[in-house]
Amino acid sequence: MPQTFRAVRYVPPGAAGTAFDLAILMHDERRVRRRSITLIHGDSVLVDFPEPVTLEDRGALQLEDGRFVEIIAGEEALHEVCGRDRIHLMRLCWHLGNRHLKTQIEDDRVLILRDHVIKDMLRGLGATVTDISEPFHPEEGAYAHSHGEAAHALLNR
Repeated sequence: MPQTFRAVRYVPPGAAGTAFDLAILMHDERRVRRRSITLIHGDSVLVDFPEPVTLEDRGALQLEDGRFVEIIAGEEALHEVCGRDRIHLMRLCWHLGNRHLKTQIEDDRVLILRDHVIKDMLRGLGATVTDISEPFHPEEGAYAHSHGEAAHALLNR
């Protein structure tokens, strides 16, 4: 019979002991504050943190009994976008940002969720766009790590 465990803290990659189970999560499931996460063997973990936390690939949740659940970034259907050179890739990134698309930015490529309209736009701008499947780690928004401190500072001027 499946059990429900309670997470007491998040542990970044490389800082946890051996995991007793795994949770495979897509990019939009790895930003958590309060929710239940199903593990691959059927049990679940209740997360109830005071602030939102981004669960990194190979990070872990520590349970009340001291055991760890490892977080694995699941594969997602993506477009790999490459430019002719770095300047062209930066221009492509500007167009993606202008459309507020979640984007994983790397040295020689960017990754976005598959969207045929955006794919056609990028190809029209001279990009090479390839359909791939791998874990997705998009950039977080400017305030994702601030816990609202910037907004709070602006309101209290």
